[in-house]
Amino acid sequence: EFRRVLFRSNASVAQWLYGSGLIDRPYIAAQGTRIGRKGKVHVRRSAEGKIWIAGDTRTLVTGAFAGPSAF
Repeated sequence: EFRRVLFRSNASVAQWLYGSGLIDRPYIAAQGTRIGRKGKVHVRRSAEGKIWIAGDTRTLVTGAFAGPSAF
């Protein structure tokens, strides 16, 4: 069973890996394995250099934001 992962940290690592030339193709990152919370993240870079992160998702909370009009 795979669990939720933090996509934002994987995006930062991917930016560094691709930017430094350490990797040049799509990869799958595993996260949380040592603490029994396995997760997988699919990572790729587009031809334009954008990082794309993908994986299974599940909606836990839905709603709308009602805040100041400055947003």
